[in-house]
Amino acid sequence: MAETAHQAQIIDGKIYAERLRAQVAEEVARLKADHGLVPGLAVVLVGDDPASQIYVRSKGEKSREAGMHSVTHTLPAKTTQDELMALVAALNADPAIHGILVQLPLPKHLDEKAVLTALDPDKDVDGLTMINAGRLASGLPGLYPCTPMGCMIMLRETVGDLTGKRAVVVGRSVLVGRPVAQLLLAEDCTVTIAHSRTRDLPAVCREADILVAAVGRPRMIRGDWIKPGAAVIDVGINRVPFDDPIKAAEGRTKVVGDVHFKEASKVASWITPVPGGVGLMTVAVLLQNTVTAARRLAGLEI
Repeated sequence: MAETAHQAQIIDGKIYAERLRAQVAEEVARLKADHGLVPGLAVVLVGDDPASQIYVRSKGEKSREAGMHSVTHTLPAKTTQDELMALVAALNADPAIHGILVQLPLPKHLDEKAVLTALDPDKDVDGLTMINAGRLASGLPGLYPCTPMGCMIMLRETVGDLTGKRAVVVGRSVLVGRPVAQLLLAEDCTVTIAHSRTRDLPAVCREADILVAAVGRPRMIRGDWIKPGAAVIDVGINRVPFDDPIKAAEGRTKVVGDVHFKEASKVASWITPVPGGVGLMTVAVLLQNTVTAARRLAGLEI
């Protein structure tokens, strides 16, 4: 009998994101009914970066759909550091706002680090302040970055118990690589953080029961780097020309991940697609973080 070609189970971000947003909407309704509390999210966008505008619009729409109080502050690109810091201070002090998200990257003349340092850590729903990074590293309750949290939800729902699994994270960014490694460690995985200087990266990747790719290089991780049966979480978002020469000649591009999807899906047991994978979870976790922040600020968190 001919052997059927193996095909990994696709981890569909749309299904998980819709489920999480539905849970958030239920919790928001409960907080309103039981405590008169409406979780509030403020998003700050400086300048006119098109990708950022799309993200911000999506965050506003999804938070309103979940029944939240949602405010978007759109500032011109020439906004000064003082003006931005004054807005952050006002949002920190606003009792109707429980989550503050400053959309990055900021225009070059603004100091991102100073802005993040000024955020109230208890309202830092992106989990980017040093206080929240410290809480994560110490295993304390905090607000953790949205994309890594989305990765963990997908892994727990598909792989199940992660105890004792070997996890390899390719990429050491403050936004994804480091926090996802800390979260995997908290689930009792044995974690390796690999990066551009890692010796024999393919061999390191082949040890992974769980491989998280967050390196920002299109299709860098090939099929023969994957351990048979592994779970592959692809966080990369890269724009590349179409394979079709006619579309490529027209200057059209498509989005691909850091993993060579076609090759990897013949070896892995589970894999997230790009687009349609982790990215969809990010906004859903942002809403969940806002509800968590609202509960804690109101003294309702157990």
